[in-house]
Amino acid sequence: MSSNRKGDRRERELVNALDESGFAVMRAPASGSATERELPDVLAGDGEAFYAIEAKSSSGDPIYLDGEEIEALLYFAQNFGAKPRVGVRFDREDWYFFHPGDLYTTDGGNYRVKKDKALADGTDFAEFVGDTQKVTLEEAARAADDESEDEPDDEAVRDILTAFDRGDISVEDAVEML
Repeated sequence: MSSNRKGDRRERELVNALDESGFAVMRAPASGSATERELPDVLAGDGEAFYAIEAKSSSGDPIYLDGEEIEALLYFAQNFGAKPRVGVRFDREDWYFFHPGDLYTTDGGNYRVKKDKALADGTDFAEFVGDTQKVTLEEAARAADDESEDEPDDEAVRDILTAFDRGDISVEDAVEML
């Protein structure tokens, strides 16, 4: 299968997935070759967020993007009022999204996304469409610490209830302590 046909298929796959997730979405006709203007591959919005997406897929590693593609994406997104994003998909993986400024810039002024970078640092599809939110281990640990500071531990609760049961403290005191 030619890389153009495969790229077209992947773009349609992305459009369908965004549509199923509640986005109004359209695929630009031939992504710029049908017009003098450079257009992003996909435009998508959900009423709150609007995206201009340059979509790339690869069976190998890494994915390269021409510097001019990124410049055109940024220009279009700025003028359209959309957030520019680069969507990448490696074979047997889901879509991952990046702001163009988060991509590695080569010495020649082009851009590169490696598969391991996409999996580690990219925004996955579920997070991109708002179904989930990525949380680092550090953030999760901090949240757990915050919760444990706000809630009395089981032994303290047991002691308060035992004191109430014995009549040592009033209902109001027990509620305040809990």
